[in-house]
Amino acid sequence: MPIIVNVDVMMAKRKMSLTELAEKVDLTLANLSILKTGKAKAVRFSTLEALCKALDCQPGDLLEYKADGK
Repeated sequence: MPIIVNVDVMMAKRKMSLTELAEKVDLTLANLSILKTGKAKAVRFSTLEALCKALDCQPGDLLEYKADGK
C-alpha cells in the first residue's frame, strides 16, 4: 500500500510506549498495534486528531505517501 503510517517513528521520537499512547488516545492496544504496523485500512479523523495531540505532531508526520515501485 502506498500510504505509510509512521506512528512508531513518532512514538520513538517522543519516547512513548504503546500502552501510554493507547491510554492517551483511548484506543485498545490491539487497534493501535494494527495502525502502528501499517495494517489498518482506514483511520478516523478523530483518531488522527487524538494521535497528533498525544504525540505533539502534524498529520503529515504520521502519514506518508510513496508511489508503488518508487
